[in-house]
Amino acid sequence: MAFGAFANSGPDLSAAAPRRRSYVAIILLAPGVVYLLATFVAPLVSLVLTSFKEPGGDFEVGEYVYAFRWENYAEAIGRFGEIFLRTFGYSLLATILALLISYPLAYFIGVTLRRFPLWQSLVLILVIAPFFISFLLRTLAWKAIFADEGPVVSFLQAIGILGPEDYLNGTAFTVIFGLTYNYIPFMTLPIYTSLERLDLRYVEAGGDLYAGPAQRFWRIILPLSLPGVVSGTLLTFIPASGDYVNASKDFLGSTNTVMAGNVINDMFFQSFYPLSAAVSILLMIAILIPVVAYVARSGSEDLL
Repeated sequence: MAFGAFANSGPDLSAAAPRRRSYVAIILLAPGVVYLLATFVAPLVSLVLTSFKEPGGDFEVGEYVYAFRWENYAEAIGRFGEIFLRTFGYSLLATILALLISYPLAYFIGVTLRRFPLWQSLVLILVIAPFFISFLLRTLAWKAIFADEGPVVSFLQAIGILGPEDYLNGTAFTVIFGLTYNYIPFMTLPIYTSLERLDLRYVEAGGDLYAGPAQRFWRIILPLSLPGVVSGTLLTFIPASGDYVNASKDFLGSTNTVMAGNVINDMFFQSFYPLSAAVSILLMIAILIPVVAYVARSGSEDLL
């Protein structure tokens, strides 16, 4: 009995081991948490506080003091409500077009070329090749291609689709085209990742059960590739909603194609910081709501 009492009086090593592992985990996570606080949480808090500021006592341009001026949000909605609708309209169309283009492309790379690894790698490189060129340079190149004296407009005028006074640059068409083109790789790569892991035996089993090509696609291929579709849609829609390059009058847009990103940019450089911050917060909320609803509706937890 004495020996048993002596043995039980020592430290509980089995309980100390998990506690030690938890300390190690906290130490390993600390740098990442500090980085996240410094680069995301702190700027977000500063943005929210700035959105409620009001003009300072001297009413000089760019001078604001901390307050709780919620009228900044009302002004942002009243002045730029139409631009918000246009932003999401352009982004939604660009996302749908990117999906319609990227899915067949990803299927071709991930499934059709699976037997030819060399060709699969080459085509995949062609998909990511635009990343080797600056986003701005690519957009400026399309501006030159769609210029009034450019080959596209000249050809369309020659065959009668466009009139002598018609143009493409500065229209909704070129803005949506630019958004679609620039974000196609973001849609293609996640879908390719899902399709590349697709077990073709399921598709063959569907054929053995007399399922046609359409049935096999809707009931086998699409559900199994849905995580890639969800990821690609989010990676396309979210940055497209905040894009300010394609819709800028210096690139593919005009004053009639202004998006929310252009408003934020212009308001900031005109020193209307609270209004710019309010538009930014409203844009984030407006993006977050449909994104959460979309992810919940898709029922996809493993996005990649």
